[in-house]
Amino acid sequence: MATLSEISALLGESTFNWSDPAPWTAREREFGIEFPADFREIIDAYGSIEINGQLYLKHPAEHLLHDLGTMIRADLEFWREEDMAEFLPGPAGTNPGELIPVATATTGEMIFLRIPDDSSSPWRVVVQEMDSPSWTLYEMTFSEWLLAYLKGRDVTLCSRDRAPDGPFYEFLP
Repeated sequence: MATLSEISALLGESTFNWSDPAPWTAREREFGIEFPADFREIIDAYGSIEINGQLYLKHPAEHLLHDLGTMIRADLEFWREEDMAEFLPGPAGTNPGELIPVATATTGEMIFLRIPDDSSSPWRVVVQEMDSPSWTLYEMTFSEWLLAYLKGRDVTLCSRDRAPDGPFYEFLP
């Protein structure tokens, strides 16, 4: 699993540094899952941000204008529609084996975490491309996927053209 220090070395030092677990506890209670530790650590470090003018990550604190819970609720409703479900490798939802949306991109991609079938299985990343429409399953954790993205590797999203001088982030308003 990639570490926060590896991500920070490429993206820049985090300044949000949230330490109160209450927003995560509320979202986990609401959705009936426990988000993976690496995902929580990254989001708590950086907050609601846009990376490379492309990738949106959102924190679960509801007082923020852009919060994870609001995004997940809206996106689950969208992806559960009958004519959209066919564009994913499995159902959108919060049960084992289902896909929970956790990030979006200005270029039309949606990033999902595949909920493990059991506690011994790892979380995986699925990226759905709206313009294709196709999807790709990445046999990696969220932090590994994000690190690959920041390094300019092709993980469906590609940052080379959006961050020619290296990865950067900005807080969402």
